[in-house]
Amino acid sequence: MFKKLQSVMVYVDDVEAAKEFWKTKFDFVVKETIELPEGYKGYDLAPNEAAETTMTLFSKAFIEKYSPEVNLGTPSLMFEVENIEALYEESKNKGVEVGELIEILGTKTFNFQDGQSNYFAVEEPVE
Repeated sequence: MFKKLQSVMVYVDDVEAAKEFWKTKFDFVVKETIELPEGYKGYDLAPNEAAETTMTLFSKAFIEKYSPEVNLGTPSLMFEVENIEALYEESKNKGVEVGELIEILGTKTFNFQDGQSNYFAVEEPVE
C-alpha cells in the first residue's frame, strides 16, 4: 500500500545550477546529496528541514544513460506559500523570471522559471 509521496523527481540540464537556484532564490535546504555512478550527483531539496516530501534533482544526462525509458519532461509543480506578495517581490529582486501575480479561483498565484526553462508555480489561498 502507498504510504506517502516521498519525492518529486525533476530532471535538469545542470544539476549544480538547479541546486544553487533553489537554495539562493528560495532558501531551500539540501536534505541529502546522492552520490551516483560516474561522478553524477543528485540532490534532495526541501523548503525546510521538517518537510517530508522532497524535490530530487537529477541530471538529464544521467537519466538518459541509466533510465532511457524515463520521460525527461518537467512535472507541473504547484507550491503552497505564505505571504505571496512578499515572495513575488523578493523573487523579482533576486532576478527570478516571474509571471504576473494574479488572483484566480480563490487563490493568488504566479509562475516562475529556474533559469533552465523549467516552470513552476506558487499559490496562496485568498482569505
